[in-house]
Amino acid sequence: MKEVVLDTETTGISVKEGHRIVEIGCIELDNLIPTKNRFHCYLNPERKVSEKALEVHGYTDEFLSQQKKFSEVGEQFLAFIKDKRLIIHNAEFDLGHLNNELSIFGKNKINNEIVDTLILARDKFPGSPVSLDALCKRYRIDNSVRTQHTALIDCDLLAKVYINLIDQKEPTLNFQNLDMETDNQNSSKVAYFKKVIKPSEDEILKHKEYLKNHLKKNYF
Repeated sequence: MKEVVLDTETTGISVKEGHRIVEIGCIELDNLIPTKNRFHCYLNPERKVSEKALEVHGYTDEFLSQQKKFSEVGEQFLAFIKDKRLIIHNAEFDLGHLNNELSIFGKNKINNEIVDTLILARDKFPGSPVSLDALCKRYRIDNSVRTQHTALIDCDLLAKVYINLIDQKEPTLNFQNLDMETDNQNSSKVAYFKKVIKPSEDEILKHKEYLKNHLKKNYF
């Protein structure tokens, strides 16, 4: 099944305050494997970037003023995500902004199937931090390149997080000899194991009965 990991960057948080999208990033997954198919664009939001947003992604008004408008790339974007499940972290935010752009563009809202990894993470790790950075740390995913929020980098990290979330994988403990030289080792190669399935009470009773019938009584 083909899916699209999607992320956006914006001029600010609220659509109601007139904020617009400045970057869209998409990475296609085919049966959970990233393909070479990607969609990426910077956008001219036709307004100023808020100071807080500038701190997050670093895209200046001058840079963005030279980019295409959403109306110039909207059709290409819609064609890329057509009939594909969308994987988004905090989908309410990104979909709100995307649907706003589509409305301005005269198009219908996105009706793709959506998987919100924020909700998945909250269900799986209740009470724990579930930001993208926190999940990268939990799954030992190297996010050192994420010095600022950029759509494609965030998509790449989210794809790795998503695969771990839905596969119920947990990182194994990595006991290394501290005297070994590990600087040249690929630290991103982390071993994983599937979630342990414990035997039922009925299976335990049957196992005990088997042992009683086949081993000497003084063993019990």
